[in-house]
Amino acid sequence: MSAGEQLAAFRSQDGQAYVVDAYCPHLGANLSAGGRVVGNCIECPFHGWQFQGEDGKCTHIPYAGKVPEFARVRTWPSCEVNGMLLLWYHCEGISPTWAVPEQREIVTGEWVFRGQTEHFIDAHIQEIPENAADSAHLAFLHGPGILGGSDLRYTRSKLWDFMKHIWKAEWWPELEPNEHCSRLLVQHSATVFGKHVSLMDLTVSVRQVGPGLVFLIFEHAFLGHGIILQTVTPLEPLLQNVVHKIYYQKNIPAIIPKFILRAECIQFERDMTIWNNKQYLPKPLLVREDSSIQKHRRWYAQFYSEKSMRLPVQEGLDW
Repeated sequence: MSAGEQLAAFRSQDGQAYVVDAYCPHLGANLSAGGRVVGNCIECPFHGWQFQGEDGKCTHIPYAGKVPEFARVRTWPSCEVNGMLLLWYHCEGISPTWAVPEQREIVTGEWVFRGQTEHFIDAHIQEIPENAADSAHLAFLHGPGILGGSDLRYTRSKLWDFMKHIWKAEWWPELEPNEHCSRLLVQHSATVFGKHVSLMDLTVSVRQVGPGLVFLIFEHAFLGHGIILQTVTPLEPLLQNVVHKIYYQKNIPAIIPKFILRAECIQFERDMTIWNNKQYLPKPLLVREDSSIQKHRRWYAQFYSEKSMRLPVQEGLDW
């Protein structure tokens, strides 16, 4: 399920990936539960109706002399980029207006897959990317060392107070023709017993593409380069599936990117505690230093339309 829709994804025998509505228009069987691929079609497990992935048209009904012209299943625009199958969703059915960029190092094999994490978050999709513009939370929530873990009851324990993370961040929206993208530059350093540890200096160049895809490129003086791809997929209005995949230089030992992914996971789970329990405020009480949050909300508003679902329980956030 994605964006409240039941979907079936399959790869045809010529290698092309397709996404269609999960339910067969005949009697409602789920094509993804027992269906099989036949040529470039997906076959319903109930009566054997076959639907083309390209346009959803039914091409074969095993017991019928003729296939009705109108017999088809809905297809969804999708693409395979950077090892992911991505779906375009617009509540008004508008076709894609921009494309997802390829990451050259993934395509060429310079950076290889080194692991992934998956989380489910009980919050609106907008809450997650809004963190990028909230630089003030970095020092308070993410300043305590990762050795303190992700449980906010213990992150500020004096036991782990000898280590601190220091963050500098700047967020800004991109201009046309890439107004659907935004940027975030993060400079990270750390201290141990008050002493700067240069080995932990890290630059993260972040680019968000659309409402739910983020590229986080890591640059380290000694430990090389890599990327975390973050996808935020709304399953329901207030339930998000977040996946982080890390690709890293193949000549760097796998323990390095796995450590980076683990550290990122700890920090992300600190945010999750906030997201899972917070309330969205359409008119928050902000100070001058919070100005980027309002800028981010104005930028993110482009991903809503007049027909976007309204949530009465949280005024101001559209589906």
